[in-house]
Amino acid sequence: MYQKTDTSIITALNKQLIQLSKLANDVNQILHDHKADLPDKVSSNLADLTDQLIKVAQQLAEREGQRTNLLALADIGQVINSSLDTDQVLQIVMDTIVRLTGAERGFLMLVDENGELATRLARNWEQESLEKDDEKLSRTIVNKVVTEGKPLLSTNAQEDPRFDGQESIAAYQLRSVLCVPFKSKEEVIGVIYADNRVRTGLFTTADRDLLVAFANQAAVAIENARLFESLRRALAETTELKNLMDNVFSSIASGVITTDLDEKIVLVNKMAEQILGYPAGQVLGKLFNESASPVTSYISPVLSTVLKEDRAVVGLEINPTLPVRGEIDLRCSISPLKDAESHTQGVAIVLDDLTEQHRLEAQRRLFGKMVSPLIIDQLDPDQLSLGGKRCQITCLFADIRGFTTFSERFEPEELVSILNRYLAAAADAVLAQQGTIDKYMGDAIMAWFNAPIPQPDHTLRAVKSALSIRESFAELRMELPSEAHLYFGVGIHFGEAVLGLVGSEKRIDYTAIGDSINTAKRIQENADQGHILISEAAYQNIKREVVAFPVDPILAKGKSKPIQVYQIDNISG
Repeated sequence: MYQKTDTSIITALNKQLIQLSKLANDVNQILHDHKADLPDKVSSNLADLTDQLIKVAQQLAEREGQRTNLLALADIGQVINSSLDTDQVLQIVMDTIVRLTGAERGFLMLVDENGELATRLARNWEQESLEKDDEKLSRTIVNKVVTEGKPLLSTNAQEDPRFDGQESIAAYQLRSVLCVPFKSKEEVIGVIYADNRVRTGLFTTADRDLLVAFANQAAVAIENARLFESLRRALAETTELKNLMDNVFSSIASGVITTDLDEKIVLVNKMAEQILGYPAGQVLGKLFNESASPVTSYISPVLSTVLKEDRAVVGLEINPTLPVRGEIDLRCSISPLKDAESHTQGVAIVLDDLTEQHRLEAQRRLFGKMVSPLIIDQLDPDQLSLGGKRCQITCLFADIRGFTTFSERFEPEELVSILNRYLAAAADAVLAQQGTIDKYMGDAIMAWFNAPIPQPDHTLRAVKSALSIRESFAELRMELPSEAHLYFGVGIHFGEAVLGLVGSEKRIDYTAIGDSINTAKRIQENADQGHILISEAAYQNIKREVVAFPVDPILAKGKSKPIQVYQIDNISG
């Protein structure tokens, strides 16, 4: 509405200006044609009328220029209020200035991040961007405006005494020059520079004042656009940082939950969602103790203590029962969440799921009852696969004597308890020598040495295990009542066997198969109570290291020839 009203006023002023100009011309023509016929007073009055008409026309022309300038300023104001694109604002401002002042060229320069003036826009009267070769301007004039913070107008720079001796002004053939500063909070942030290298006296003080007004509005526009750009960059950086943090939290193997000072949940990562048993969207913004998760009853009291005392609680182990997974093992760390100034802003809860780790540890402990821990540490699970490997081993069978008669005198529970004590003693003796327990067979135990880790003295280790079993059983008989006294018989053989994982992917056994295993078992079956019998092959491996003597050969079931055996008395020396 404002722009439309101004346009109609200017149109009316133009019509009046045309009419006044025509009337002044008509009066001049009358004076020219009839001056001799007119009385002197009439001629004088007509001449005065002509002067007045010309003055009125000039005033109307000035008003028209003022209206045009005001309209241009209003347009710039609309641009400032409607656009936050710095380049768009600058281009519109520069094109308007060149059009209104009649400048040949216009430059807009801004102070960059290094504090240097840099040309942001260079336009000509055809509203085209200048080529690099045509961007030469007087740095003398620009620096003077920046230093003094005041506008500068020169109607003919070539003859202006202020620029005597300035080579750039002479070299660039500058004539009309107008330069005004951009100011933001009284600080010069740039300049608007306009010139004409052909005409002198092109710019007036009115043009200077107009350019100052433009510069004031443009400075506001530039600052707004810069602030907007800064905010946009900050938002982009914040968004990028948030995405990064989300990715980090999502990839963390631990559950992470944060709350504010009121114990309202602020953040829940993916792992915490699994542990809580609920999507994050269902608990965000809720009080932690109202999140309806099984873990809250364990953690809520600790969380309140952490906030109250401003200290961390680390390594809290809990065993909540989840609807889907059942009972799980968690290790929790609850600590104050602090900002850069070390002010507490809430609480960070870190949840580590130890369920699988505890399960594997239990399995390892169970496996450790069968294989020496020293051997377990040397095994590479990735190298284990279904199938067997042929190797030389020393096999040991130990059987409890008198167990059948013994079992008739005890209840099953007591029977198992006593049996386990004897079998545990035998197992400990084997594992102490880094042997591998293959299996328990009722009241017997089977073990071997030299696999899966080679042992140069494997046969001697087997004999030492047997001697340790003898000593352990003797100690047990001293502790137990006479009716619970049991003895053993041990058979040991050295030979070739196939060792490996036997079974399927779902159920496998690490075992030894071969005739040497059967031979060791047959020797054990023929050992008297408390005796340790070893085969000829085993004896040859350790004959200088043990005290032993030959006994009658064994006629073992399934063997075509008798088995020569030796009875171990002790280790020599």
